[in-house]
Amino acid sequence: MPIHMITMPKWGLSMEQGQVNGWLKSPGDKVTKGEELLDVESDKIASGVECAFEGILRRQIAQEGDTLPVGALLGVVADAETSDAEIDAAVSEFQRDFVPAKAGEADAGPQPEKAQIGGRTVRWLKLGEGSATPVVLIHGFGGDLNNWLFNHADLAAGRTVWALDLPGHGESGKAVESGALDELARSVMAFLDAQEIGRAHLVGHSLGGAVAMAVAESAPARVASLALIASAGLGDEIDGAYIEGFVAAANRNALKPHVTKLFADPALVTRQLVEDLVKYKRLEGVQDALRAISSQAFEGGAQRRVFRDRLSTLAPKVLVVWGETDQIIPAKHAQGLAPTVSVEVIAGKGHMVQMEAAAEVNRLLKAFFESGD
Repeated sequence: MPIHMITMPKWGLSMEQGQVNGWLKSPGDKVTKGEELLDVESDKIASGVECAFEGILRRQIAQEGDTLPVGALLGVVADAETSDAEIDAAVSEFQRDFVPAKAGEADAGPQPEKAQIGGRTVRWLKLGEGSATPVVLIHGFGGDLNNWLFNHADLAAGRTVWALDLPGHGESGKAVESGALDELARSVMAFLDAQEIGRAHLVGHSLGGAVAMAVAESAPARVASLALIASAGLGDEIDGAYIEGFVAAANRNALKPHVTKLFADPALVTRQLVEDLVKYKRLEGVQDALRAISSQAFEGGAQRRVFRDRLSTLAPKVLVVWGETDQIIPAKHAQGLAPTVSVEVIAGKGHMVQMEAAAEVNRLLKAFFESGD
């Protein structure tokens, strides 16, 4: 069996280093593909580092509290037959040859772009290339394209994957007209036109799922499939207190209790994540946009637009993914859907399931896309 090096991952374009929060496996433990070995925290979010191999954890190179650059050696996985001397030699060779990226160099590669589309500024990030049907990622309420931090690059193997900021969000234009779902859907269709994307798999999280369904309802020929993650638009219930609290919060202390509800494990919410949201909410026009969108979509603490009864007719195939412990939109909305709709409920994960269970969600999405390409 080869000697496998576990290295500091790169989550998102700007990540340069991460801090080891603790190991979940001990030397000598058997590990399987997809198991989390240790917890790492970047400046954006904390998450587990998964093992891509089967074997035995033979070395813990990084220790709790260490802050290491992207690509640095964290640990070693090999089989029981591999000698300690062989592992020592492999570690020495890795450490000898490893050169951390210089400050700022970690941003190399594709960067988000902006253009005037449909009369407003739109920001997007394009990754990957290939002949397979492209994918468009649509974030949820109060989010932006960074909500796909752990998914975008993995999904872009052999195909083009786009993530965009909806109107009022991220670095797209903050002005909205009514803030209605159809307005957001029109902005997505204008983006498809501008990028000459004739037909795409649409992946929507939360409010983005409802936007994706509105696109499919208006322009079914443009939609190869719908993948809906903790989606709005599949039932009436939503945590109205969360929506109101998120919109109203103007500082870190007011915002953090609401942000922690997005995750099953509140420890995943870093100080930087909350600070970034506070900075976004203080931008001119953001509060007005969020109020308009929330009043249109979630007035009175209920979802105003529900596609549940016609979901199976909106696209050639539909996948619904939910975190079982979602505190914002209940996972029961994934129950009782048409038998042609594929449903996956992931235990122990919350509303941001695409972050908390990124590897599993990515596997589900890739298999789903490939089944229809």
